[in-house]
Amino acid sequence: MNVPAELKYSEEHEWAKIEGNRMTIGITDFAQSELGDIVFVELPKVGDSVEFGEPFGSVESVKTVSELYSPVTGKVVEVNGALEDAPENVNKSPYSDGWMIVVEMNDASEADKLWSAEKYTETYG
Repeated sequence: MNVPAELKYSEEHEWAKIEGNRMTIGITDFAQSELGDIVFVELPKVGDSVEFGEPFGSVESVKTVSELYSPVTGKVVEVNGALEDAPENVNKSPYSDGWMIVVEMNDASEADKLWSAEKYTETYG
């Protein structure tokens, strides 16, 4: 299981890369491996609001459909449009080409609720 140390993690298997007041969000390597082959990704639009702990989209795999939960409250400022035509990028490269959205955070302290790589690995590894 690949769990980059520089990222933060949610209990719902989202990863977060924090840069200033922006957070890039995707799903973890563990999540994509549990889901199997991802065939569709539904994401919000730029300008949409997301709420901490609330669904912001979904991923559909050959096995199931799973909701994606926002690890922060804020406004969507970027969406990975490449996933529309290439949802398999989430399986191939969950931490780079498989990123999903970038959110401008309303309250950066919400990120303090996220787990370290160590805690995520201890819990799910």
